[in-house]
Amino acid sequence: MLEHMLPLPLLQFQSFLTWDSLKMNMDMEVSTSFHDFLYRMRHPASLDLVRSIKSFIVSFSFHQPKPENDGKRVQDFFVSMEAAIRDHSLWTTASEEDIDCAMQGLEKYIMTKLFSRTFSASAEDAKIDNEISSKICLLQTFLKPEHLDIPPILQNEALWLLAEKELLKINAFKAPHEKLLSIMNCCRIINNLLLNAAMSEYVPAGADGFLPVLIYVTIKANPPKLHSNLKFIKLYTRQAKLISEAEYYFTNLVSAKTFIVDLNAKSLSMDEIKYKESMQAAKLTNKVTSELSSACQMSQQEKDDSSCSKKMHNKLDDTGG
Repeated sequence: MLEHMLPLPLLQFQSFLTWDSLKMNMDMEVSTSFHDFLYRMRHPASLDLVRSIKSFIVSFSFHQPKPENDGKRVQDFFVSMEAAIRDHSLWTTASEEDIDCAMQGLEKYIMTKLFSRTFSASAEDAKIDNEISSKICLLQTFLKPEHLDIPPILQNEALWLLAEKELLKINAFKAPHEKLLSIMNCCRIINNLLLNAAMSEYVPAGADGFLPVLIYVTIKANPPKLHSNLKFIKLYTRQAKLISEAEYYFTNLVSAKTFIVDLNAKSLSMDEIKYKESMQAAKLTNKVTSELSSACQMSQQEKDDSSCSKKMHNKLDDTGG
């Protein structure tokens, strides 16, 4: 059961906006802030800022990866750069929104350059990612909404699919803020589903349904490298941005990940024997599927090798003739 993991009180953010218009505004905001940052950095007057940025990237790359220390170094650099930007001649008349856009552009630039050095930097992270993904693959074969006590009124396959697609985008970006937006987009869809359900007489307003739906959507989506993505967002998103709505949704996805990692028969509305049998059957199915896939790949490789050998033989015959 999920009683011990109820999320924070339901937040009703921007419910007056349609989902499409809200998402479009967020996408445009990210794109505009980054291009504006690059445009200003090309100005001759920004040479001192450019030198500081390049110097940080070079010096950062010389150190051995240590996630917690690396996160602090990046956060400290963001703080110092924000102070430098506020005092800079190119931003003398800038609004708070302009400064925020500049910092968002800086975050994307820095973390894109350092991505291979900072994302999933340890073998342990990769191991945890694989374990979570493998467990989700097993759960996908038998887990149903009823096992998480999700009421019928919240079982909307179309909206769940939209939420899954947004969550899957988390691994497509290199900037932590864009990864965070993927989580927020996913959770806003779920939140809107709950808001609509709360308007009916069948479901009282509240957050009780949010986490179970998010857990189910996460299992259905099985986003790649979930652990590493959450760790990356936590360490490298500017701390000023991981607050309020963003923090609420991020915290809930962390809770969803923890629930999945610890999940057993007692976590679900499911008989323990049935759970064990379902997991065992899923493992067997996955094993057979994996073996068939390997056999198909080997067969295809043998065909390719045979075809290549035949072509080579024909060429030799032609040469000999």
